[in-house]
Amino acid sequence: MTPAISVTGLTRRYYDEVALDDVSLTVGAGTITGLLGLRILAGQEFPSSGSVRVFGAAPAENEDVLRRLVLVREDQIYPDFKVCHALRAASFCYPNWDAGLASSLLKDYGVRAGKAIKGLSRGHRSALGITIGLAARAEVTLFDEPYAGLDAVARQVFYDRLLADFGAFPRTVLLSTHLIDEAAALFENVVVIDRGRAVLDAAADGLRGMATTVSGPVLAVDSFTTGCPVWERRGPGSQASVVMAGQVSGEDRERARSLGLDLTPLSLQQLVVRASGQSAGAGPLTERTWA
Repeated sequence: MTPAISVTGLTRRYYDEVALDDVSLTVGAGTITGLLGLRILAGQEFPSSGSVRVFGAAPAENEDVLRRLVLVREDQIYPDFKVCHALRAASFCYPNWDAGLASSLLKDYGVRAGKAIKGLSRGHRSALGITIGLAARAEVTLFDEPYAGLDAVARQVFYDRLLADFGAFPRTVLLSTHLIDEAAALFENVVVIDRGRAVLDAAADGLRGMATTVSGPVLAVDSFTTGCPVWERRGPGSQASVVMAGQVSGEDRERARSLGLDLTPLSLQQLVVRASGQSAGAGPLTERTWA
């Protein structure tokens, strides 16, 4: 079965900077993935080398592919339109366009259809982009930091609406965001690109609980973590805090309790930071290398 997105040996250089360095990955249909580096996938930039395939074809200047794909990005540029004009133009581009959903989303965000886009606040411009991205119901939907200027309540509207519409109309969704923990519940897969290389490509469920902070009396911490992969150790004196890689079993939790230790799983964002920090001296991280 052809994956929704396939990237092979992808490299993108900007003068003396390498933004992507021999990246290879696949994204299956009907999933929500956290990913960085969306514009090449949308056919808006060209690779220096390697290939990108969406539904088995190169997306750049390919109308058949681009009509099945929508990209919403933080610095989205619009013509000198009113909001209603932008929605009407989008309805011509995307065969699965849902005008009712678009109208409902504008209402949620308090955006007036007759307002000139150039007069919108930053948050309302983001809301317009989110509206187009969701109402397009494109088979591949790419959101690149889509909610600049939106507060936590407005961002939650986006998450809730995305999940609800994804459940009713499954498609492949890629979301690039720096608010990793906030969006973590959305992700089925996580891809991290650091210094141009893919340093993490794994199922989100597999990552949750893959590392734990063990805190307590130093002798008890040392006893508990003996023989286990340890990423980091802090706390001189009688107390210690250690980041231990690997899943923690129920038996482990009972033992930790008896030793007076606190166990705190690393959040997805902490794991992403850890993956990026290790990328300079190690190859791509997978679930197996974390066990």
